Amino acid sequence: MKDSLKEITEALNRQKNTQKAHALARFFKTGKGEYGEGDLFIGIPIPQVRDIVKIYQHTPLPVVHELLLSPIHEYRMTAVLLLVHRFEKEKDQQKRKEYVDFYIQHVDHLNNWDLVDLSCYKLLGRWLEDKEKTLLYEWARTGHLWKQRIAIVSCMYFVKRGKFEECLEIADILQFHSHDLIHKAVGWLLREVGKKNRQILTDYLTPRYRQMPRTMLRYAIEHYPEESRKAFLKRGN
Repeated sequence: MKDSLKEITEALNRQKNTQKAHALARFFKTGKGEYGEGDLFIGIPIPQVRDIVKIYQHTPLPVVHELLLSPIHEYRMTAVLLLVHRFEKEKDQQKRKEYVDFYIQHVDHLNNWDLVDLSCYKLLGRWLEDKEKTLLYEWARTGHLWKQRIAIVSCMYFVKRGKFEECLEIADILQFHSHDLIHKAVGWLLREVGKKNRQILTDYLTPRYRQMPRTMLRYAIEHYPEESRKAFLKRGN
């Protein structure tokens, strides 16, 4: 295990870029009091992380665990993408469940929006498609920012398949959330609903848009005709 962990971290460290690391730290709000406070970057773009994931795609879960414990963002991203890759390739349902359980157990280490968005709907959403979705509703009601983002973004898997109920119900739970990362996520998912069925989105927005956070509404109606967007925004918050 140690050799595998060492190989992966050395491969990642060879790609580090100090200038990009500073830019990423600013972009992902790592300053004091910001949502990514304390997150450390070494400046590796996602495509390069994915290349390393392909090389080490058979990495065992104990090594993935060690990567997830790291304060270095790109190490955790590697772990998350390894887990998604293993889940997507696995055919055995019991082993798939092990990956899902592992993901849930390590949720506190999925502590930035890119770690959430690149993993949750591909793994948790996909797993829950034909199962009880109580967990998503529970997480939506927590005070845990990343669990709440996972709850709504996981619905992407359902929405892409024309299943909107959970997305709209969780959007209701999160509508008055105080954080713009949730406003953006909910708006994004509502926009995806609209791509599939504009009328369902319009019916959802009509009794709600006046109270919606403006960012959430802007995201949701992005693909509406200009006149419709202006009408919504003129009467919104």
